[in-house]
Formats: sequence, structure tokens, C-alpha cells
Amino acid sequence: MKRILLLECSPHQQRASGSQLARRLIAARWPRAELLERDLVGEPLPPLGADYAAALTSSTALDDSAFACSEALIAELEASDCLIIVTPMHNFAVPAALKLWIDYVLRLHRSFAATPAGKVGLLQDRPTLVLVSAGGFYQGPRARQADFLTAYLRHVLSTLGITEVAFVHLQGLAHGEASVQAALDDALPQLQRTTSFYFDCATEIAP
Repeated sequence: MKRILLLECSPHQQRASGSQLARRLIAARWPRAELLERDLVGEPLPPLGADYAAALTSSTALDDSAFACSEALIAELEASDCLIIVTPMHNFAVPAALKLWIDYVLRLHRSFAATPAGKVGLLQDRPTLVLVSAGGFYQGPRARQADFLTAYLRHVLSTLGITEVAFVHLQGLAHGEASVQAALDDALPQLQRTTSFYFDCATEIAP
């Protein structure tokens, strides 16, 4: 693993349980990898403006200033060998910060093409891990809410050309310290299985 792109999407930033787990994983599995961090909350992206919207629907050159933010984000993704997304579930789906990143990166003629058979990704596939944190439960016998995040994000990534995607879910984080610890305990074996299969590495992750 040479270069990892880490997307931080939580308002809690590095204090978030998912962020701490991701960093433990990176330190254990890929200590020599170059880590590129993009904190989508601490350093928020600019809102989509009229210039960008107009450029999307015209023959604007790739090096036009309207595409500067989009190009920078796509270039980061293209330069990575692995993508790790640490995100909370907000109102059943992705948070606004991650949605804005998606709106900049998912771009016609640049990261995907429109064909008679549908949208086709133009980016190279790469191992991708998504760590999802939620205050409630949306999977398993205790599920009490819908999950629109997993299917949506998997579809978005596949539209870019990224299909080697694994999800690890941290649920019940708003139910007290014992529930947080239980979520972390449940996530560790998930990470062991997932990263060994998707990322071809068998190093143990310390509890």
C-alpha cells in the first residue's frame, strides 16, 4: 500500500470513534504508507456555485477555474491506492460534508461517462473501506431505522469505477459508553476479515 486517501466526514473529526479506529487500522496494517487526509468538516469545501453549475453544462475546459476544486479532489482520488471513508450516518444517509465531496467528484466526462447502457466509471478501481458510525441501530435485530447510506454510497462509488468496497458499521453509539465499547469490539473482527480479504494483509489490529 503506497498512498491512502482518508476522508474524515464527522463533526467530531479525529475524536470520532470511526476516525480513531481507522487510524489504528492504518498504523497496524500500513505504517509506511503515505497518508493523505482530507477533513471535510474542519476544512469544508466551498458550496457549489453558479459558475460550477454553468461549467458542467457547457464545453468548459478542464483547467478552467470553475473546475479547480473538483479537479483537485478528483486528482487526490486518482493518486490514491486505497480510499478510506470515515462517516457518520445523518438522517438515514450521508452527511452534508460527504455529499458535497460527492457532488464535486462525481462529474460527467471526467470521472464517469454517460452511455446508452447507463453511467460508466472512468476512474481506476481501488480497495475502499467505509467506516459508518450511527447513534442508533439500522442493521440486525435491534434495527429501528432505515439505512439509505450504504446502498447510495456503494452506487456512487461504482459510478466512479470503484467497486472493491467494504463497509464496517459502528452502531448504537448514542446509547452510552458500554454500547460504544460493544460497537468497537464488534468492529474489530469485521476489520480483520474485511481488510485481510480486500487489502491482502493479515497483520492483527490491537484491541
